[in-house]
Amino acid sequence: MKSATDITRARAARPARETAASVILARLRTAILDLSLPPGTALIEKDLTERFGVSRTPVREAIIRLAEERLVDIFPQSGTFVGRIPLAALPEAVIIRKALETAALDLAVDRADASSFAAFDALIARQTALADLSDQNGFHAADEEFHELIALTSGHPGIWRVAQQAKMQIDRCRRLTLPEPGRMHQVIAEHRAILAALRAGERKVARNALDTHLSAVIPDADAIRRQYPDYFT
Repeated sequence: MKSATDITRARAARPARETAASVILARLRTAILDLSLPPGTALIEKDLTERFGVSRTPVREAIIRLAEERLVDIFPQSGTFVGRIPLAALPEAVIIRKALETAALDLAVDRADASSFAAFDALIARQTALADLSDQNGFHAADEEFHELIALTSGHPGIWRVAQQAKMQIDRCRRLTLPEPGRMHQVIAEHRAILAALRAGERKVARNALDTHLSAVIPDADAIRRQYPDYFT
C-alpha cells in the first residue's frame, strides 16, 4: 500500500524539461479551464508572443495543441478564439470519467490505509475552509486533489492523468456552478459520502456515491447554459 510519503512523491513527479511551447500550453490551458479566458475570447498571436516573451513558433505549437484538445477554434482569415463548451459532448465525457474513476475507487477500497485516510481527511478539512472563504480557485484545486488521491491510493496514478484529459469540458462547466449558493458545501458532502464508504470498505456504496457526485454536472449544464448562452454550443 502507498504511504503518505509515497503519495507525496508521486504527486511531485514532473517531467524534467519543459519547452517554451509546453509552458505556454499549460498556462493557456489553465486560463481556459478556469475561465480566466472565457469562451469566445480572441487569442491574438502577437499579443501572446509579447506576453510570454517568445517567438511565434512556440505560441503556434501551443495553439495547435489546444485546438486538438477542442479548447480553441482556429478560423483561417478570421482568427483564433477560445472554444465554446460543447454541451452535447458532456454526457460522453461524464461516462468516460465515471469508468476511469470507478475503476480507481474499486482498487482504492482494497488498498487504502491509515495514511490514505489521513490525507483524505486533511483534504476535506481544507476544502471546507476554502468553501467558507468562498475561495473558488482554491476549492477547485482541492477538489482535484481529492480525485487524484483516489487514483494514487488505487496504485495507478495514470488513471487520473487520463481522466484529466477526458474531463476538460466538464471542468469548464463546473467552474460556472461554483458561485451558486451552497454548491461548494454540497460537493464536500458528496466527497464525505465517498470517503465514508471507502473507509467502511463498502465498495457498492462507494461506487454509488461517486456516481451521484460525477453525474451532477449534467442537470447543472442546462441551467448554466441558460445563464451563459454565449459560452455554449
